[in-house]
Amino acid sequence: MRKLLLAAAIAAIGIGTALAADTRNQIRIVGSSTVFPFSTAVAEEFGKTTNFKTPVVESTGSGGGLKLFCAGIGLGHPDITNASRRIKDSEVAICAKNGVSSITEVKVGFDGIVLANSTKAKRFELTRKAIWLALAKDVPDASGNFIPNPNKTWKDVDASLPAVKIEVLGPPPTSGTRDAFVELAMEGGCKAFPDIKAMKKTDKSKYKAICHAIREDGAFIDAGENDNLIVQKLEANPDALGVFGFSFLDQNRDKVQGSIVDKVEPSFDNISGGQYPVSRSLYFYVKNAHVGVVPGIKEFIDAFTSETAWGPYGYLADRGLIPLPVDERDKIRSAAMSLMPYAK
Repeated sequence: MRKLLLAAAIAAIGIGTALAADTRNQIRIVGSSTVFPFSTAVAEEFGKTTNFKTPVVESTGSGGGLKLFCAGIGLGHPDITNASRRIKDSEVAICAKNGVSSITEVKVGFDGIVLANSTKAKRFELTRKAIWLALAKDVPDASGNFIPNPNKTWKDVDASLPAVKIEVLGPPPTSGTRDAFVELAMEGGCKAFPDIKAMKKTDKSKYKAICHAIREDGAFIDAGENDNLIVQKLEANPDALGVFGFSFLDQNRDKVQGSIVDKVEPSFDNISGGQYPVSRSLYFYVKNAHVGVVPGIKEFIDAFTSETAWGPYGYLADRGLIPLPVDERDKIRSAAMSLMPYAK
């Protein structure tokens, strides 16, 4: 009877009855490498404590996950995607074009983006201005003209920094961490130049191109979506820095240390209190058409938004998730459990 009902529901959303109902009795989750360890922890706990199978969680990057998520309705498409940034209007439009018209957004907490290096080396104390000058594709010369970034060492950027080659391992363009790093750290540093800041009002596209473009001459190295691999590379090369989420720093404090940015240390309290300047919100998105078709989706939402998971004393906080304020948690949980459709 259960299989017959499930097959009928599948047909109702256009998946087709040709597929056996038990070909997808596991939730499929894709998306952000930053949210991946949190989602995996919930998935493992969910598999242990319920009668549902443990969801399959893949780390594809925020952009890559949303591309897969928005590609369509049906068992061949994921049910949930994690994101370390909010879904873009253009992605909502692609979803709608492909029949993914009802999405529920769940903000799960905060995370900081760190520039970390090996504990074998001296800890960096950076400003966002120094980060931009080190990694921007083009920078102003003494006359204010933009030239290809000539800075080779951190000392070239700021005399107080060491004469160490600029070498930063970071995520690819499809990553939400990359998007947030560019917006919060790079653009934050770019705005330290009054003439560039003023450009935002007169020529927004040029301003964005200057502030967001990362150099491509080897100083910034695309290390893929595997943050654990970046940690390993930092261990092997104490002169390099790596860009990843606070949770990976928190889990690897015996190996790496987070740079101080604008005189603020990347810590749980500083991120939750809003003092750390390079921090962002984390999300997952649910494909509402799959709820009731793929077993356990609503129950998974319930598990993720329970106080034992995302609360200040929950097991996700132990893994580095910075919890939302209690009032916001209550509001988001209520909306998520009612599958409230996404609204900008």
